[in-house]
Amino acid sequence: MRIPFFNMLMTSPFEGLQEHAEKVKECSWIFQQAIECHFSPKCKTFEEFRDEITQLESEADVIKRRIREHIPKGTMTPVYTFLVFRYLKQQDGVLDAVEDTLDWISYRSETKMPAELEKYFTLLVNAVIDPIENLALMVAEAREYFKNYSERRRIVVKNIIHILHQKERQVDKYEEIIKRKVLNMEIDAVSIMYFVRLAEIIGSIADHAQNAGDMMRAMISK
Repeated sequence: MRIPFFNMLMTSPFEGLQEHAEKVKECSWIFQQAIECHFSPKCKTFEEFRDEITQLESEADVIKRRIREHIPKGTMTPVYTFLVFRYLKQQDGVLDAVEDTLDWISYRSETKMPAELEKYFTLLVNAVIDPIENLALMVAEAREYFKNYSERRRIVVKNIIHILHQKERQVDKYEEIIKRKVLNMEIDAVSIMYFVRLAEIIGSIADHAQNAGDMMRAMISK
C-alpha cells in the first residue's frame, strides 16, 4: 500500500507526550501518600515514597530525551516543534516540583507541624492532585484531536485547560492562607521560612500544570 507523501513527512510527538504524562500522573498518588506519611508520627516509609518519585522522574527523563531526539530539525509535525518542547518542559516541571517538595521536606529532621497548618497543607496538596492527573487526560484528548481535527475533541481539550486554570486559582488561595497564618504565628524564623517555602513549592506544581495547559491551547489553536 502506498503511503501519501505528506503523511510520510508528518511525525506526531503526542505518543511520547502521553507516555510522559502517564509517568507524571503516576506520581500523584505516591506524592499524596508521602505527604500523609509526613504528617503521621507513625509513618516510617516517607523515604520509600521519595525514592519512588525519584525513580519516576528518572524514567520520565528517558522519555523526555527520546521525544527530543526523535523530532529532528526540519521534520514536519502537526504542531510547531518549539511548542511541543515548551509544553514538555512544563509537564516535566510538574514532576520536578513534586520531587523538590519531598526533597525540601527531607531536609528538616523536625516533622511536627502545627495542627492549624496541617489542615491547610492537606487542602493544598489535595488541590494539586487533580491538575497532575488532568494532564494525562488532556494529552490523550489532544492526541485524538490531531488524528482527525474533530471540533468536539478540541472543545474537550479546551475545557480541561479551563479546569487547570480554575485549580491553579484554588491552589493560590490555599497558598496565600498558609502564608498569612505562618507569618502571624509565634514560631521561630527557620520554621517560618520552611513552611512558606514548602507552600510555594507545592503551589508551583499547579503553576506548571497551568502553563502546560497554556502551551496546549497554543498547539490546538486554529
